[in-house]
Amino acid sequence: MNSGKATPPSSASGAPVLALGFRLFYLLAGAYAALGVLLWSAQFAGWLPAPALLQGSLWHAHEMLFGYTYAVIAGFLFTAVRNWAGQPTPTGTPLAVLGLLWLAGRVLALTPWRDLGAITDTLFALGVAAGIARPLLKSGNKRNYFFIALVLLIGAANLAFYGALAGWIAFAPARALTLAADIVLFIMIVMAGRVVPMFTNNAVPGAGAHRVQWLEYVSLGSVLLLIAADAADLPLWAGVIAGVAAVAHAARLALWSPLKTRRSPLLWILHASYAWLVIHLALRAGAAFGMVTPGVAMHALTVGAIGGLTLGMMTRSALGHSGRPLRSGPAETASYALVELAAFARVVVPLLMPAAYLTAIVAAGVLWFAAFAVFTVAYWPILTRPRIDGRPG
Repeated sequence: MNSGKATPPSSASGAPVLALGFRLFYLLAGAYAALGVLLWSAQFAGWLPAPALLQGSLWHAHEMLFGYTYAVIAGFLFTAVRNWAGQPTPTGTPLAVLGLLWLAGRVLALTPWRDLGAITDTLFALGVAAGIARPLLKSGNKRNYFFIALVLLIGAANLAFYGALAGWIAFAPARALTLAADIVLFIMIVMAGRVVPMFTNNAVPGAGAHRVQWLEYVSLGSVLLLIAADAADLPLWAGVIAGVAAVAHAARLALWSPLKTRRSPLLWILHASYAWLVIHLALRAGAAFGMVTPGVAMHALTVGAIGGLTLGMMTRSALGHSGRPLRSGPAETASYALVELAAFARVVVPLLMPAAYLTAIVAAGVLWFAAFAVFTVAYWPILTRPRIDGRPG
């Protein structure tokens, strides 16, 4: 078993942005999150025509999951696996190639060349899986082998999405999106359980954030059952399971002392995002029985939970891995507040004021754009320049 000491990434390329996975993919993800929602809002308002390949809301949903979210997962795992395994992950030219594959998928989604888009996205998924599999297998880090399978499952869901659009398989594109969202949900609850209580206790003396083993089993197991129910296309069972999962994850979050983090933006964004995850599960239960629309439930996950948690983890890990102190400034606090307001506008306002639905969508889009524009501008120098302490990475 490897000692766990991280192997310095190659700096042969000479480009700091290619020195470690988080740099390139956080930058691409942040810029695309802002640009993608701008394009979607303009399309929604009728100012731009629908793209040739993914029409209307399908393009928006696909790109937020398989474009933005997948990029963040790649950047996070390339960085985290290097630390977990003590082995190098893609840097330099291999990392640049993966970035180009990801970018090609985003461009091709706007064109009639469906087959090429499916190919580049699949190659990207295989490349990410290979990039984390090699160090994990070489180090014997069995605890994290399952991330290889999760990365491949997201890629498979994306391929199923393209296949459904092309008529290659009898499968609904929306079902592929739901399964991908479920897998992302599982990744979030695993990582949040590992780091949020630890971060909270490290930063807040006497916080007392802790986990209870039986509740961990229920929390993780309920989401695995939700994935199985969605895979089997059992919407009512999925609703029941989502309701149980909502209760379990609410209890899990309560044990992490969320109210004690309110003076630390780097912490409260993680807790607030997890609260949106609980809201998503509760709304999914309601949607299964016709109480709310499925779109509201999905956006509690994508805007509130994914948007907030990825922003929180990108800022925190970028600061730490660039040699900077873990302190939030005006840019971080502003981006966190803006993404929380975007989630409120997209989820809560339509529930309370259905007549304001269109206004709420536009407002949410503007707030989301602002959140990620602030992040991208503020973190451009952090992600494109060498570490301030002179170390590699």
